[in-house]
Amino acid sequence: MKLLSYRVLLRKEPEGGYTVTVPSLPGCITYGDTIEKSIEMAKEAIELYIESLKEHGEEIPTEKETLEYTLTVEAHA
Repeated sequence: MKLLSYRVLLRKEPEGGYTVTVPSLPGCITYGDTIEKSIEMAKEAIELYIESLKEHGEEIPTEKETLEYTLTVEAHA
């Protein structure tokens, strides 16, 4: 079994809970009421996403060549 690692982004929602996206897996989005539940849901969503890719004979994306950087910009209101 091969272990893969993916970054997940959690965005706090105004109505409560967190929306989770997986940047390296387009369309892999889930939701949880708490951070812990969000992470649990993200793991399940990633596993299902990868399973679907395998079933369709598609390549499984990795983050091997991914660089991450945070930019700060001024916003003039």
